[in-house]
Amino acid sequence: MASGRRLQLVAVAVFFIAYALLSHYSNSHPQARDLGAALALAPMLTIGLALTWRWTGPLQAGLAAAVVAFLVHQYWPLLTRNFPIVSLVQECGFYIIVASGFARSLLPGRVPLCTRLADKIHGPLSALELRYTRAVTIAWVVFFVLSIAVTALLFAFAPLRIWSLFVNFLSLPLIPLMFAAEYAVRRRVLPKGQTSGLIATLRVYFASPR
Repeated sequence: MASGRRLQLVAVAVFFIAYALLSHYSNSHPQARDLGAALALAPMLTIGLALTWRWTGPLQAGLAAAVVAFLVHQYWPLLTRNFPIVSLVQECGFYIIVASGFARSLLPGRVPLCTRLADKIHGPLSALELRYTRAVTIAWVVFFVLSIAVTALLFAFAPLRIWSLFVNFLSLPLIPLMFAAEYAVRRRVLPKGQTSGLIATLRVYFASPR
């Protein structure tokens, strides 16, 4: 079981590395526009069709896939000329969705997302922990907003290859670095025994109903 899980993690890591390398290659070489368009569209279309299948069923998902295939075929030249914009929308869209989830949990009458996760792991929380987890939720909102800003500014003002280096090789690794920095702060701020690692937090998050 453990070896199978490790193989799955290795396969996922290899997939993401290969995707990043191919995406950067397509952004750096004008002759690879077809590859770039395919890579830019694949994640959004895959997720969209999977959600359509889940929410409506196979018949509607099949019809949606046919419509999407027709539109992609019709507008393929336009997509190949502008695939970096598609990648930009995809990258910023992801961060906007995540940042909105954290930000909405900070609204009056709601429980901050990091507070909910901490409460499930080692609740009930003290007043210090409630303040800290709210601050961490705000920190994640700021992190993702800054990620959106840097992504958009690099796209607008830097060479395409520089923007590509950031979104393909730096953007995603910054997330675990943020987790590591927050964990280091948490060990200093909160009492011993009230800190949990990234893996435990993720397990609780994905096991929790939304």
